[in-house]
Amino acid sequence: MRKPLLSLVAVLALAGCATTPMGPMEAPPPPPADAPSAVPANIAMALSDPSRPAADMVRDELRLPGQILAFAGVRPGAKVADLIPGSGYFTRIFSKAVGPRGHVYAYVPDELTKLAKREPAVKAIAADPNYRNVSVILDTLPSFGAPERLDLVFTAQNYHDMHDKFMGPADLMVVNRQVFKALKPGGVYLVLDHSAEPGSGLRDTETLHRIDPEAVKREVTAAGFIFEGESRVLRDGYDTRKLSVFDRSIRGKTDQFIYKFRKPAGAR
Repeated sequence: MRKPLLSLVAVLALAGCATTPMGPMEAPPPPPADAPSAVPANIAMALSDPSRPAADMVRDELRLPGQILAFAGVRPGAKVADLIPGSGYFTRIFSKAVGPRGHVYAYVPDELTKLAKREPAVKAIAADPNYRNVSVILDTLPSFGAPERLDLVFTAQNYHDMHDKFMGPADLMVVNRQVFKALKPGGVYLVLDHSAEPGSGLRDTETLHRIDPEAVKREVTAAGFIFEGESRVLRDGYDTRKLSVFDRSIRGKTDQFIYKFRKPAGAR
């Protein structure tokens, strides 16, 4: 009695195949980014600080500042330079994460202030009593430096801009060497930026506002730094890296690399 039933099943299966053409299989999803790691208490407290604007806190979900600062190794008492701080999103977090024994230097290149024709937004942060350990430095990009040796120089979504016309363009060998000099031996240079296609070099810095991660690695290590590793928490395999970072379909969700470089402990 089971044989006719099996035949009927076979016929139905063939009919289904005949009416439903088989297309190409869907590509598997991209590999996941790094699993979230524990965020140290000083950074967690900085993120929940009531002095932070509500709009900044909303951005945390996509920007993952806790994971980034943990990867950078930000500790209480650290001396940090926020290179090209923009509105001060990271400046505020650094301020609370390093605490009263630490200091944050918001370095704003004169090239940008001349272009914007207004006072840098971070000046208001430095004037706020909630952020007494923040100082603003206005100087040219190739003159980068701070009044004291630094534990960390940090730049987010701005490295590609240094290659663009409105920044000079800057000589990145000079800039990176200045960063090297400003750091303590063993200090960290952390570069976060929007990824361009592999092998594209500097092709997309002006147009798509992206940069090839390997180009960054070559430039920074040429200045004497050791490449220590990458955090993949902002990697996004669905980003084709062919659109401008300001395109509405991808804005805020670009594939971003986070590279950690270290000044050798024996360097001066």
